[in-house]
Amino acid sequence: QVKLVESGGGSVQPGGSLRLSCKASAFALEYSALGWFRQAPGKEREAVSCINMDGTTTYIDSVKGRFTISRDNPKNAMYLQMNSLKPEDTATYYCASALVATANCDPPQFYYWGRGTQVAVSS
Repeated sequence: QVKLVESGGGSVQPGGSLRLSCKASAFALEYSALGWFRQAPGKEREAVSCINMDGTTTYIDSVKGRFTISRDNPKNAMYLQMNSLKPEDTATYYCASALVATANCDPPQFYYWGRGTQVAVSS
């Protein structure tokens, strides 16, 4: 059974940092586009950042320069380094994997999803 498991969420003050991890089992991530998505209370799920099999990345404007997505194929894992966190980053963060090597960071393109990890940024 394919499983994606996120970890690394928590509560931080504005300006703080967190590193989210996503590890997969029963599925090799290295041939797929991967992404991080988030959903804040009362809002729709939105894409945060994606990384294709070839390493190309995309970010939403609000996290550019603050977040970094990466993948570690030997560990079958992906990460999201989040720096300079803001209250508006508060959300449940989900990792996901597409079944194709390149994706446009559009949620319907992603097939496997984790259950999420919560990030809360407040003073």
